[in-house]
Amino acid sequence: MAVAQYLLLPHPHAHVRRSFSSSSSSPPNPPSSVAFQVFRQPPRGRRGSLRQHSPRVAMVASQGAPAAYAKEMERLSAKESLLLAFKDSGGFEALVTGKTTDVQRIDVNERIVGLERLNPTPRPTTSPFLEGKWNFEWFDSSGLLAARLILERLPSSLANLSKMDVVFKDGYAKVTANLKLLNSIESKVVLSTKLSVEGPLRMKEEYVDGTFETPSIIEESVPDQLKGALGQAANTVQQLPVPIRDAINSGIKVPLSGTFQRLFFITYLDDEILILRNESGTPEVLTRLDAPPALAEPVVEYES
Repeated sequence: MAVAQYLLLPHPHAHVRRSFSSSSSSPPNPPSSVAFQVFRQPPRGRRGSLRQHSPRVAMVASQGAPAAYAKEMERLSAKESLLLAFKDSGGFEALVTGKTTDVQRIDVNERIVGLERLNPTPRPTTSPFLEGKWNFEWFDSSGLLAARLILERLPSSLANLSKMDVVFKDGYAKVTANLKLLNSIESKVVLSTKLSVEGPLRMKEEYVDGTFETPSIIEESVPDQLKGALGQAANTVQQLPVPIRDAINSGIKVPLSGTFQRLFFITYLDDEILILRNESGTPEVLTRLDAPPALAEPVVEYES
């Protein structure tokens, strides 16, 4: 008599089915290779603990499956460990202001390597998970043009990089660096780049143009001695001819075609974390800001 066993996953819409024939009270030995699939569900919030957004792993109590389950749990643990290392090192602010210590950098880099070896996406350059909006958590300014323009050319007392994100879509990327000038003026530098796939892991990035957006003033943060001068400057701008005023308000665009390009390698990608390395091997770690694409098929399949 054929007996069917259903091994349920915590995900409400996924299950794994195994069938075997039994002629005695005890079932035969299971096959040496058992494959199962892990289904993902979209995150319920924009940001938060990765454990809330992670795949609902199948807790399969049969021979063969525990190895795959253990590997998935190791990957989830490595992700949490990396985020904790970012937090312990002071986060993005400490990184861009030079407050991150050598020991903290070593710790973060060790955890990056640990997560990279568990990469679940064999061809990340063509994966649908690449597209979307990502926030920079860890990077080296020498590898990013937007960061280099800001951190190397402007003293920290004059300008600080408060946040940086990138949007990947349809073969293009748009990097936005948020600046704070004199602690009272906010501005953005936006770089547009074209992406070319050169292999399952390698991509080429060619810069198209850069835009320096018109600063916005945080009035409550402006020192009293500067308020008068800023007020006069604002009135002067309003009195300019409309074409000039519109040009100022839309920012300054600088063409960059044929001037800058770089190669980078995607060493880790899932629906929440992206790790890149430039030609010198320096890592950049990003976390997703928007919801990942919904896939009709499972995105991870382990076989042991």
